[in-house]
Amino acid sequence: MSLSDDLSENVSQTVGLIPYFPQPARIRLRAHTQENAQGNALGLTSFGVRFDLSSNQVDLLRDALLHLPLECKRSFSASISPQYSLIHRDQSSTTAKSSYRLYRSGRRLFACADRAEFLHRFASILSLYVAEASRKRTFVHAGVVGWGDRAILIPGRSFAGKTTLVAELVRAGAVYYSDEFAVIDKQGMVYPYARPLQVRENGSRHQTERPVEDFGGIAGRDPLPVGLVIVSRYKPEAHWRPRQISPGVGLLKILDNTVSARRAPAVAMSTLKQVVSNALIVRGVRGEASQVVDWIAAHFAISAAFPELTQ
Repeated sequence: MSLSDDLSENVSQTVGLIPYFPQPARIRLRAHTQENAQGNALGLTSFGVRFDLSSNQVDLLRDALLHLPLECKRSFSASISPQYSLIHRDQSSTTAKSSYRLYRSGRRLFACADRAEFLHRFASILSLYVAEASRKRTFVHAGVVGWGDRAILIPGRSFAGKTTLVAELVRAGAVYYSDEFAVIDKQGMVYPYARPLQVRENGSRHQTERPVEDFGGIAGRDPLPVGLVIVSRYKPEAHWRPRQISPGVGLLKILDNTVSARRAPAVAMSTLKQVVSNALIVRGVRGEASQVVDWIAAHFAISAAFPELTQ
């Protein structure tokens, strides 16, 4: 049954900086009957990266639209792109643990039984693909906030404590940019990637999405130069005593968290040189996030630039 002829050229619009999609009743899509059908896919692009989306169920495809990377638009390009197929089969004794399945260009990536988990993992896989493949921006695993007219960049992977520190900074008056990726152009400017914060309660692996307003903050809109880079690791009961490190060492620390470092190392290095050229870079072991926030507030007025750190 064809349902595909009524999608506007721009699939997403921006409300704040969180993607907004047309109401499901206004979206007409095509449902596929074959498990990994390749035809009639919905073409999309995000940060210059094109991909196709299809499903055997219209409702599942509509749900998937709410889990796309930011900056998604409809694409009508005829270029060959990976196709992500979201498949749902009614549960039976043989499919109970794998009723939801994600394929990429015919190859199964994973399967699970829970719809929410499936959509969450789909969103993570697709966001990481866009981050790795984008030639318009360099993506770094990092938390980012605006502090006056500069950005504070906190590189780190999952479970590094980025979200906790970002949330604490937002409570202290910083402007929220991201708790997932620092999105950086070739001039070293960092752009908002302001999804809801992914909060883990009491050390749990389970994440809960919370809007920045829950922390009394707002999301940034304009790109900022990076003024401070905080390289840290969490250790219970540690006291925050940061040391300034050189731009070269700082660049390598950020590069270690750069998604496209293996695919495009020269571009990543050139971009990160711009990032560290005028930034203060510090490293240390931290305990509670409030220690870092107090240190920033004590050393740097929110309206001032970041000077060299005096010991």
